[in-house]
Amino acid sequence: MTKNCVYIFFVFASLSLYCQEDFSKGFTLLENGDFKEAKLFFEPYTKSDPDNKTVQICYGRAVGLSGNPGSANTIFKELLEKHSNDFEVQINYYESFLWNKKYKKAKPLYADLVKKNPTNFAAILGYANTLSNLKEYKEALKWVNKALEVQPTNNSAKVSRKYIKLGYANYYVNNQNYKKGESLLNEILEDFTDDKDALLNLATIFLITKNVKKAKETYYRYAKTPKDSIIALNGIALAEHIGEKDKIALKTTITAKQKATKLKAPELIEKSQERYVQALIWNRKFVTAKKEISTLEKKYPNRNWVMALKATLGMYTAKFKTSITNYDKIVANDSLSFDGNLGKANALFASDKIVAAYITTYKTLDIFPKQKDASGLIKKLNINYTPFTEQQVSYTFDNGDNTALSLRSAVMVPLSTKFRTTVSYQYRTTENTTTNNKANSHIVQADIEYKLMPQTNLLTSVGLTNSRFSNTAYTQPIIQAKLQMKPLSFLNLDLGYQREVQNFNAELIEREIVMNHYSLIYNLNTNFNLGWYSQIIHTKQTDNNERNLLFTSLYYNVLRKPALKFGINYQYITFKDQLPLIYFSPNKYKALELFGDVRGKINSKTNYFASVATGLQYVEEQDASSLFRGEAGVTFQFSDRFIGDVYAKYSNIASATAAGFEFTEIGIKLKYYLTKQPLFLDKLKKKYNINK
Repeated sequence: MTKNCVYIFFVFASLSLYCQEDFSKGFTLLENGDFKEAKLFFEPYTKSDPDNKTVQICYGRAVGLSGNPGSANTIFKELLEKHSNDFEVQINYYESFLWNKKYKKAKPLYADLVKKNPTNFAAILGYANTLSNLKEYKEALKWVNKALEVQPTNNSAKVSRKYIKLGYANYYVNNQNYKKGESLLNEILEDFTDDKDALLNLATIFLITKNVKKAKETYYRYAKTPKDSIIALNGIALAEHIGEKDKIALKTTITAKQKATKLKAPELIEKSQERYVQALIWNRKFVTAKKEISTLEKKYPNRNWVMALKATLGMYTAKFKTSITNYDKIVANDSLSFDGNLGKANALFASDKIVAAYITTYKTLDIFPKQKDASGLIKKLNINYTPFTEQQVSYTFDNGDNTALSLRSAVMVPLSTKFRTTVSYQYRTTENTTTNNKANSHIVQADIEYKLMPQTNLLTSVGLTNSRFSNTAYTQPIIQAKLQMKPLSFLNLDLGYQREVQNFNAELIEREIVMNHYSLIYNLNTNFNLGWYSQIIHTKQTDNNERNLLFTSLYYNVLRKPALKFGINYQYITFKDQLPLIYFSPNKYKALELFGDVRGKINSKTNYFASVATGLQYVEEQDASSLFRGEAGVTFQFSDRFIGDVYAKYSNIASATAAGFEFTEIGIKLKYYLTKQPLFLDKLKKKYNINK
């Protein structure tokens, strides 16, 4: 899209020259773009007739356009010293600055030229192209339109306007003004029906904005030749992926690959093979993708696109070290590679190397200012480390005539990428409408989370709970310590201790039962969509009772978008002492249930989730009874900084308090980010010399 071309007519009129020599062959070579041959043609005449202005101009153009613009500039400069006010010499001299990419030097020269020659087509068009190369597209468009006022049917001016509009459209796309970019590209299509550059850039806009239908329509419009149809098919495959139809995307890439092989077009074969492997990865056919990449590595050693495929496979299979290694190789080959720089930033983020992710993403934005994906990654990083306050209100009731109202306020402040603190306060009041027992509790807690190393966090909490019932009150300390680790790519492991006070209902609050929980939790994910979650908790209580709990869940991820999984849960609980009159404490409790969980988007601002589980539960040696659990909620993003949740849940699982128990909770949660960015971000930028 940023391609810029200079189209300036050179008038070869010199009747006296024609009378002396026939230079028509040389003129034809120049007009046809055969600049090396033109140079060889005119070179002898520069020696035999060194004072001939037209010969020098023709030779200078041939030298400059055949790859030596510096020498051409010198030729025209010397010629201008002899013909200081000659328009033909001036305009060729000024154009040589464009060949040298010295656009800033050319700009004032052309500005003066059009001032003196306000209706000269060549001068106006040269000025327009100069401004275009300086990316001053608004002014460039104004001047190229002036050139077309002078010569309305001139094709060279229309071609220049096309490239100016391509550059201008790219400017708007980079600034995420996609409508304006689309409008400019459609204007190009009015001048040049089915122009390939305009169509490809238009399709890119539709891909960025996820307008899959229009993207596909544009690619179909582009596919006029066998070669173009292959390019179109690869684009359509990407559109299908964006539209979450990965199976169709894979079929499309297979067709493109077959056509490219039949056409024997090396570049198209490579592009089609690249898209084919990408589609394999999208479809989670990782074994096949790995084999294909291995074959490509042998055929195309040290090629960036092959290393990018290997890195992408690493990202999908959680082998982030492999991804970083390959992205580093890409950047070593091409420091300006977008895939290499942003790919590495994403891999560092996934590896929990946050400072390095920040540095690499800002580096990407230095190379590609305002690029949407890089800006999105910065936004994602910032959200994780921006201070916020959270307010939650919940109301619960059960079939034991217990009701409770809970209010919780919390403030979380990350002080660095390694260290964050949270302070919270919770007030809970509970009442039994049958016994008229009432109680309330106040919990003040401070949490400190410290990142020991990437993927390893230590969480500690200290606080006090103050409980009041009738005319009595007590205060107890609460403590929590948890080590959160990711020892393997697909394994999350938590080791924890928690000291809490039982506050489910008024009767239990009155007994001042303190529970000390020792827990082991792990979650294992696999590349083949199967997962295994387990939780083991041993609890010692101040009433000398003990509880052992095992919960394990085997699940299968059916869909990615929306995230849909089904599975089977098993729970086993045993208490040392049975105190059925006080709280549910069987010697043996078992539950087996099937569950389903779905999470997705309603629109760009609204997410939802729902989870349902049903099965059988066994208390001691009693007959099995049915159990049912359900939970659902909706999250709405009011703005970038304000998010709200509403949720409800129901359970009749016996382990909550007693057999035959039914429990319902409804709640609202509000979250507000207190600042626009992390508190430490400016200091981090200064430390690592980040200018953004």
